[in-house]
Amino acid sequence: MDSIGKWIAEAAGIGEADWRRQTMKVLNDPLVAAWIAAHPRLGRETLEKNVTRLYQYAKEAKACANCPGLDRCPNDLPGHYTKLVVTGGAEPGDPAAAPASIADYKVPCGLQRAKESQDAVRARIRSFYVDEKALRQEYSPEEIVSRDKRRAAAVEKVIRYVLRTRDEGLQPIGLYLQGDFGTGKTFLASYMLYELAKSGYTGVIVYMPDFVEDLKSMFGDSQRIKETIELLKETDVLVFDDIGAEHLNAWARDHVLGTILNYRMNRKPTCYTSNHDLDGLQRHLSFTAREGEDEYRGQRLMDRIRPFVEVIEVAGRNQRGA
Repeated sequence: MDSIGKWIAEAAGIGEADWRRQTMKVLNDPLVAAWIAAHPRLGRETLEKNVTRLYQYAKEAKACANCPGLDRCPNDLPGHYTKLVVTGGAEPGDPAAAPASIADYKVPCGLQRAKESQDAVRARIRSFYVDEKALRQEYSPEEIVSRDKRRAAAVEKVIRYVLRTRDEGLQPIGLYLQGDFGTGKTFLASYMLYELAKSGYTGVIVYMPDFVEDLKSMFGDSQRIKETIELLKETDVLVFDDIGAEHLNAWARDHVLGTILNYRMNRKPTCYTSNHDLDGLQRHLSFTAREGEDEYRGQRLMDRIRPFVEVIEVAGRNQRGA
């Protein structure tokens, strides 16, 4: 037995015959044999020294060929396979070159790369008090329309907005998705955020009724209020979901919502979903329970909304509970 073979056998704690059988089994494996044939510079000693790498390469390649999915990946590093790379080795006419060696690397498979891409997309989107189902997976336009063909026109306009943003960058205006209860306004807004996040844009979606109530609990926590306002001011795309359904007070309207919209107008798009049309939203924003009606303040806020949105009617049946 040659010295390298003896050393490997002793290191593995097995006898010469067992080591030889295992080595031959690995080297004769069709996947390994094909890989060796593609690297003729490798000598027998190098191959035997790296038999463990060759075995791992073949084992993981076979597992990938019969992939059971990421959740049940049997490879040592789930979602990755072993790649072998040859370095060095004498070229013809250059006997002084260093002998060839084999290195192995863990490479993410297609499923793992897709997962990492999806995780990166999701990390760009924040939600406050909103069901994140539509933010967690990708939907095709056909899937969305198939649920209710009456909203096809709205879906087309949202898609056009996404494509325009991808081509031209952040738009000077946002979307105002208006329609009855349960027609899919929030779903379409979430779909828009997901599609834009795939292009690298950050997004936040805020469910207004719960957000306004939470603001009241933050009243004595100036740092938390400041951080929340800064997040909503700076995100690339902001969605106020179900605006007009909240119970406003003057402070939330003028000092929180007003501050955010004042900063974002002409800088970054703000989008909305609502059961109100724009005139109905103005009436809502003009009234608070304590101060009563104040048309001036409602108009002042609407001046930061109306000129900066494209209104999209979302028609269809109530999907909730369907």
